[in-house]
Amino acid sequence: MRVRAAGNPAGCLLPPEVNDPMALTLGGGPLDRRAPHPANYRVDGPDGLLFWAPFPRRVRALFGGETVLDTERGMLLHESGLLPQLYVPRADLREDLLTPTAHRTRCPFKGEAHYETVRVGGHTAENAVWSYPEPVPGADWLAGHSAVYGDRMDAWFDEDEEVFGHLRDPYHRVDVRAASRSVRVTVHGVEVAASRRALVLSETGLPNRYYLPEADVRTELLVPSATHTVCPYKGTASYRAVRAGDVTVPDAVWYYPEPLPGARRIAGHLCFLAEGVRTEVDGTALA
Repeated sequence: MRVRAAGNPAGCLLPPEVNDPMALTLGGGPLDRRAPHPANYRVDGPDGLLFWAPFPRRVRALFGGETVLDTERGMLLHESGLLPQLYVPRADLREDLLTPTAHRTRCPFKGEAHYETVRVGGHTAENAVWSYPEPVPGADWLAGHSAVYGDRMDAWFDEDEEVFGHLRDPYHRVDVRAASRSVRVTVHGVEVAASRRALVLSETGLPNRYYLPEADVRTELLVPSATHTVCPYKGTASYRAVRAGDVTVPDAVWYYPEPLPGARRIAGHLCFLAEGVRTEVDGTALA
């Protein structure tokens, strides 16, 4: 199985349709570096705006069969241009599994980060934990807290449910609605799907995506793909290429065989997006 990862500080895995998710810090949200949506206020501050808020549930991280992190006091750092990152009090980490390293990085908005490696038996996660022992003025609340790279642990749990990709942002949501409008998909001019039974999936900060029932798709034009991606709000996506005449467009369609509860309605439906793919809704092409 091939899993594509989008670059971000938490190492989370995101499908291509979630390459710019909005919550508070991305996609035009109020803490984004870009101008927010029209509003009757202005946010004054540095380029890297920080917002520190409690995560409402217990979180655990496992590595090498040991619990490295177990907290009911986790804090989410919302930072301009980045996905939210969980920080936990040092007392909620297994200090005996951590070894300080000489690795350092510097953030102008938080300070100098110090790193630690996690060692459990013969298993090692290099520089997987970081903290700001002396944060810059204005970010003093970071002192005494540490963060852990999501993809360097073996498993994460939100209460007793394993989570994939990254913890869900409380300010992010997904809505699915039935639509009777005409939806037509072509790939390099070849009609691949047409339906009046599409589902519209609206996800915070992203354009609407139209998911079409499999029965309304020319599945004989779809080619298997080894690609899978993980979305913490919808589940694990599988992909197919589309063969349109002499052209094959890789990973042009995705679907969720077992979507998460908030997106269950899209089970059995497919969505199209790639170079050369055109989706029209009531005759108007989507941007």
